[in-house]
Amino acid sequence: MSQQAISKTKDVRVIIIEDYKLTRVGLRYALNEIENIDVIAEAQNAEAGLELIRTEQPDVVLMDLGLPGINGLEATSRVKEISPNTKIIILTSHDREEEVIASLGSGASGYCLKDIDPATLSNVIKNVAKGACWIDSNVAHLALKLFPKPENTEIMNNYNSSDVKTKLTERENEVLKLLVQGKSNTEIASELIVSVHTAKAHVCSILQKLCVDDRVQAAVKAIKEGLVSV
Repeated sequence: MSQQAISKTKDVRVIIIEDYKLTRVGLRYALNEIENIDVIAEAQNAEAGLELIRTEQPDVVLMDLGLPGINGLEATSRVKEISPNTKIIILTSHDREEEVIASLGSGASGYCLKDIDPATLSNVIKNVAKGACWIDSNVAHLALKLFPKPENTEIMNNYNSSDVKTKLTERENEVLKLLVQGKSNTEIASELIVSVHTAKAHVCSILQKLCVDDRVQAAVKAIKEGLVSV
């Protein structure tokens, strides 16, 4: 295990769990160059990482899936037990359907592939820390497997994504696009120059019209059905 303590204080406290030292070091230095992100520790396996999380209670954990010993999926489930407020972002080269679904089902708030641009990753970390969810657009369609198939086939046959898009107001379409980008309600409000309360109301209306339960489901459905361009 390797642990890196940083003296400066920033807003989002991050722990990296990754077995390849070069990747850990590269991530740490890249992220610590970003304002409001502080990589407080790192570990090369889940056992050491879980102990760090228990002690440090970080805001966000970057979790690899292919870890030696306890794998990233099991570690993700354990994090939710020992540090419920910690958000987990899976950072992996794995893009198989079962791993995407299992990661989200284990409690991850984000799923990123390792070829992600560092600037994009830093935005994902900040947004996830605020409560947003983010799924790499290259695997977002796989997350649709989380949706149960409707029992009413008549409703399914009559479903048309263009009808859903028509039901959304112009402002809701704008909000949906920002939601797909992983923006929090606060950031949506700032970008559209509305109150946070108004932004939240738009998000709630979108969830209702798309017949989904949360922001992740709304995002993947919007991408899958072509409601927004990515």
